[in-house]
Amino acid sequence: MKVPPARFLLILLNLCLPVWGQSMPPGAPVPPGYGTPPPAIHVPPYSSRSPASPVDPAALQREAKELLELSQSVQPDIESLGRGLLSKNLIDKLKRIEKLSKHLRSEIAPLGN
Repeated sequence: MKVPPARFLLILLNLCLPVWGQSMPPGAPVPPGYGTPPPAIHVPPYSSRSPASPVDPAALQREAKELLELSQSVQPDIESLGRGLLSKNLIDKLKRIEKLSKHLRSEIAPLGN
């Protein structure tokens, strides 16, 4: 049986295509390192204060007192919001409270670990 060259190429192509699209069968051995995620690298969070530097208790007390005074001064401003009045420096007070609380937390958190 004589096969024309064009037809022979089509038959050969049809036989090769399924081989290229095959994936690994279930249960086949997997090469080492294939499909496993790379090991995680632990990077400690950045701290502006070195771990060996001591905490200044007097500074912490000053900041805590300022935080207390600011939070107490915010209460009347919040009550006036109910009447439709916005205090001029309420936003600044709230930003300062946030900054103080974050700083205090960053200073105290390493002590708890």
